[in-house]
Parts: sequence; structure tokens; C-alpha cells
Amino acid sequence: MKLNREIISDLLLIASYDATSFTINGQRHESSLILTPESVQDWPLRGFAALTAESLEAVCALKPALVLIGTGARQHFPAPAILRPLIEARIGFEIMDSGSACRTYNLLAGEGRKVAAALLLEASV
Repeated sequence: MKLNREIISDLLLIASYDATSFTINGQRHESSLILTPESVQDWPLRGFAALTAESLEAVCALKPALVLIGTGARQHFPAPAILRPLIEARIGFEIMDSGSACRTYNLLAGEGRKVAAALLLEASV
């Protein structure tokens, strides 16, 4: 799905996404990733089943006010124990499918919010 692209200063925004990649400011990323308005990093997870509390510690280190967790093509809810690092760090979070997370991230980043998107790509079959 292609998103309307509006350049707002030097923010990293998601131009498009599909089942195999995310395109951010013209660069294609073919792995799960953690995105903030200032940085993008590969996230070595493949699919929702790989999500662990330890994998969310990388997101906590960025100290966002809110994390959007994109769980792939469908919305999946992690067990509370997996979300514990976010809860203990008092970081807000929303769980949604990756498409919704991409759209919501762009909106919040454009508003100047301190947001991070933790976006999962599906495990290959």
C-alpha cells in the first residue's frame, strides 16, 4: 500500500509498506525494524512468534513516550510478560497490524510526538 508522502523537515517517514518491506524516505528495508523520527534500525526478528521481552528492551533504550508495535499483516496481542519492559519503563504502547502502525506512526511523527514504531515482518514460510 502506498501512503501519501509529505516531507516534514528531516523526519523519517514511511512512504510505503508491503508483506516483505518498508520504504522509509526512499530507502527500502527488508527486515523488521525499529523506527523513530530521527533513526531507523534493523530489528533481528522475523514474525510475531519471535517477539520477546528482551527484544523490546531495544525499543525501551530509545526512551519514546509511545511505542506502536506492528505485529505483521494481522493484529496479534503479546502476552503481558513480553510487554513488561515497556510497562516497567512507563512507556505507552499500542498493538496493531503493521499497516495501521505505519499510518499512525507517520501521523504522530508529523505532529512532533516522541514516538517509536516497532514493525514486524512476517516469518517466511
